[in-house]
Amino acid sequence: MVTWSPGSSAETARDWARSGVLPLTGHSTGPPIVPAGAAASWADRMADRVELATGGSRHPVRIDGPRLLSERAALTGGSRRGRLSVGGSCRLLPTLDGWAAVSSARPDDPLLWSALIGHDLDERLPQRLATWLAEHSGAQLDERATLLSLAAGSVGAPGRQGDGEGRRAEPPQPGRPRSVERLLVVDFSALWAGPLCAHLLGLAGADVVKVEVPSRPDGARKGNRPFYDLLHGGHRSVALDPADPAGRAALHALVRRADIVIEASRPRALAGFGLDALAEVERGCTWVSITARGRASDRVGFGDDVAAASGLLACDERGLPVFCGDAIADPLTGLTAATLALSEPEGGGGVLWDVAMADVVAATLDGGGTGPGARVRRAGTGWAVDTGQERVPVLAPVARTPRAAAPELGADTGAVLRRLGIAAP
Repeated sequence: MVTWSPGSSAETARDWARSGVLPLTGHSTGPPIVPAGAAASWADRMADRVELATGGSRHPVRIDGPRLLSERAALTGGSRRGRLSVGGSCRLLPTLDGWAAVSSARPDDPLLWSALIGHDLDERLPQRLATWLAEHSGAQLDERATLLSLAAGSVGAPGRQGDGEGRRAEPPQPGRPRSVERLLVVDFSALWAGPLCAHLLGLAGADVVKVEVPSRPDGARKGNRPFYDLLHGGHRSVALDPADPAGRAALHALVRRADIVIEASRPRALAGFGLDALAEVERGCTWVSITARGRASDRVGFGDDVAAASGLLACDERGLPVFCGDAIADPLTGLTAATLALSEPEGGGGVLWDVAMADVVAATLDGGGTGPGARVRRAGTGWAVDTGQERVPVLAPVARTPRAAAPELGADTGAVLRRLGIAAP
């Protein structure tokens, strides 16, 4: 097992400066801002763990952990927008007793927000929501957001968790590295965190099969295509309908053959498909469960609101919160989940890794950071972090090149099922 040590403030500043996150943090008209904590250094240590696990294999993985945190923005052209997230779907808004991060990324979210504030859905919803938040406490928001399954949370001061739940637990710690070459990975996840985990396992030589329901494919398919290709290139796509008896039978058979399952749903979602994580673990499967706040919580969340509610923010010149990076809880969690999947289960059996995004973010804020002395200043035509001892150039986001185009939805269903001896629906 390993423990987390964030290193010196100067080291943390250097990791932030090279991560590409700083150009995504702050107001568009002001300088980049150094965030709370040591998330870039955490990403660096997690990348070291991935490289350690794969170094002796035929598929060694060489990645720059801090740079992974800003890859999406490098491909989408995203930039810092203060209290509006880089992707534009999450806002920081004042409450009666502080601040809140509220997301509206799903088609049904506007209707749910209108239900929360007790008004009909119309074009005045954003103003009415802001007024409601200003008149209610963060605890009241947390309670109602939980009931309505809204991605939102009260925000503590930078470096301190809000969201009404407090610190739950330390994230799981990776164990002895293992090879995943030729292991079958069934990936039910979507968006960024889970697919990043699957992507890293694929680079390490695993056979990754992405499974989607035809009526509800991964929403990232409609997003930036190069980013989707980056995470899914080289994988195979299977589409199965669990509402159809034959499709459900094929789905169950596929999971039973998996060495590793990755999913990012609340437990009841896959239980509705008749899938039992504990039963699969009992037979020896590694089950990676990624949620906003743990399998025991009913809260939902996305990368921006979870990071903000967990305290991963920056402060502007007036001491008010601004977003840190682009949905940064997602890549932090994906990297962490990959190190766990690349760990040998104790006793050689199965294991259920309960990976809560909020816990991962909170761990990056423990006992480390750049401190109040780190400031970003002009350096020629660019910027540099001034640690008081040195000036470290601030690097822009850069993305790797996708290794292949991602397959279209269900393109490999027949081939995958035939190879595994599973009857096609």
